[in-house]
Formats: sequence, C-alpha cells, structure tokens
Amino acid sequence: MSVRICCSEGGAITANDTILEQISRDDLRRIYTDGLATIGEAADLAALEAVRVRFLGRKAELVLLLRSISELPPQERPEVGKVGNLVRKALEDTVEAKRAELESRELVQALGSDQIDVTLPGRRLPLGHLHLITQTQREIEDIFLAMGYDIADGPEVETDYYNFEALNTPADHPARSLQDTFFVTDTVVLRTHTSPVEVRTMEKQRPPVRIIAPGKVYRRDSDATHTPMFHQVEGLVVDRDITLADLKGTLETFTRAMFGADRKVRLRAHFFPFTEPSVEVDVSCMACDGAGCRLCKRTGWLEILGAGMTDPNVFGFVDYDPEEYTGFAFGMGVERIAMLKYGVNDLRLFFENDLRFLRQF
Repeated sequence: MSVRICCSEGGAITANDTILEQISRDDLRRIYTDGLATIGEAADLAALEAVRVRFLGRKAELVLLLRSISELPPQERPEVGKVGNLVRKALEDTVEAKRAELESRELVQALGSDQIDVTLPGRRLPLGHLHLITQTQREIEDIFLAMGYDIADGPEVETDYYNFEALNTPADHPARSLQDTFFVTDTVVLRTHTSPVEVRTMEKQRPPVRIIAPGKVYRRDSDATHTPMFHQVEGLVVDRDITLADLKGTLETFTRAMFGADRKVRLRAHFFPFTEPSVEVDVSCMACDGAGCRLCKRTGWLEILGAGMTDPNVFGFVDYDPEEYTGFAFGMGVERIAMLKYGVNDLRLFFENDLRFLRQF
C-alpha cells in the first residue's frame, strides 16, 4: 500500500493514522513514531543519512526484529512480519521524501548564493595560431598557386632509387654517404629533399607539368643554421620550349612577392646532379638594400635557393623525350626563407617551442 507522509507548516513529519491502527506491538509503534520524528528533525543530507542508518541500517532494531521472526511464537509471526515490513516501507518512503526536500532546499540556496550576471561580457578563450614555418610555407604555396602551379606530395621514407638514382646522382656522390643521409636500410632512406616527388609525378603524368612539392626532409646536420629535420619546397616545370629565361622570370616573380617589389635577383653558376646548367639564386639584402651589411656579409646579396634546367638524363628515367621537352627545377628551404623575411638568427628557435619566440608571430 502507498504511504502518505503528513507534514505540518513547520515541516515536521506526523504519523499516518492508517498505519498506526495496524500496529499492536509497542516496539514496532515506538520504532515507527520515533523514526518519523527523527527523520523530520534532520537538517541536512548528512544528518538524514545518519538517521537512515540508525533506523534502517543492517544493525537497526527494526531490521534485527524482522530477521528474528522465526524465533517468535508461531501465532505472532504473521502479524510481526506484515506490520514490520509495513513500518520499514513507511520509513524508507519518508526518508526519500525528506531527501528530495533537502536536495531542493540546498539547490535553491546554491542558486541564490552563486548568481551569474548574464549582462557581463563573456571571457575570451586564448587562441593559438599557425607556427611561423607553417605560415611561411603556406605563403610560398599561395604565390605559386597564383602562378598556376599544382601542389604534389610524396612519402618521407623514400627509396634510394627515387631519392638519388632517378635524379642523376651518382653512387659516389657525397650526399649518398652515411655522413649526410639517414639510411633505414641499404636501399631505403629518409628523403633528403622533396625532389623525389618530381620524379614520381613525371612517372604518372605526361607534360605539361607544373608543380611544387612542399614537405619535411631529413639530413644528418645540426647547428645554428641546420637541423636534422627541416622543410623544403621543390618546384618543377616541364613543357615544350622551356628556357632559362622562364626560370629567371618565375623566380623573380616569387622573390618580389615574398620579400617585396623592390627586391633584385641574381643567378650564379653552380652544380646540382639533376640540373644542367645549375644556378644559385640570390636576393638583394632587405636589411641594407644591397649596400652591404653584417647580415649579407658586406656583399649586398643573400642566397635563397638553388635551381637549374632539368638534366636530360633525368627525363630518361621517366620516359620523357629530351628532344621534345625541356624543363626547370628549383628548391628552397622554408626555414631559410622565414629566417630572412622575419630576421630570425638561429634555426633552432623554430623547434624549441619557446612561447616567447612563437608569440612574436
């Protein structure tokens, strides 16, 4: 049967007359009335829990009485069992009703003491930003995308064939030594440049080809201007009638977009295994405007990248006809570009994650 809990205006809990009429034993009546009174006096949830343990816990008088029914005279057992369970149910329901009342009261008190002024401005969460290397790489990509280039990608763990052999790098070249290259096995390396992406692209695509290949590369070197892992952007153009003038014009367009419209560019003869002729590309010093200073070592020029016309031997690995097609390639270090553009004097700062440095960009 359901139990009705009666409360006065002061919140005290009174006995249910219907239940009292069924209780003939004095001990059960006393447990019932004392339990209701004590539950009603509980001022908080902790006190209510203590009351529950006292009257309904494993060692409570009522629970022990119900467990000992088998020891009572046979004629008393039915009444004690029925009425005892009725008293226990009534006390349990009264405890739950009191618990709900106390929880509601505590919630109202908490809301009253912890008010939120919804008219106050919100708290701004601190936002991160792109790393300077990522910013620089994306700026480089945007410049070449605007010139009609596509972005190509390839594996960082590369075979000796794509990293060296297909790029016309002879077996005795210093770059293939253990001193310069991270070898995984005798024929597998961590790529030392992103040029292998160019070979893989030419294997899958017939001319015209116009791509850049940004990504991480690895070399055994570490000091203020070198790290074992850094970022490069390689570029490749292959088509009919491509000349060195096209390369120079492309690099001038890139350099002025990256460093400013008043920058000058010069090409110096150099050697790379996969280009012929090869050049190193310098930009006029942005600190002294070419007059000569400490940054440019009094020369007025800063080296920014290497480039050249694609060696016909490279076309032989990808089945391009060197009599029909010509091309040019270039490669630049993203860290090198960022250091020159933003005046960073130590390459290691990019990788130390010092917030004082990162917050400047």
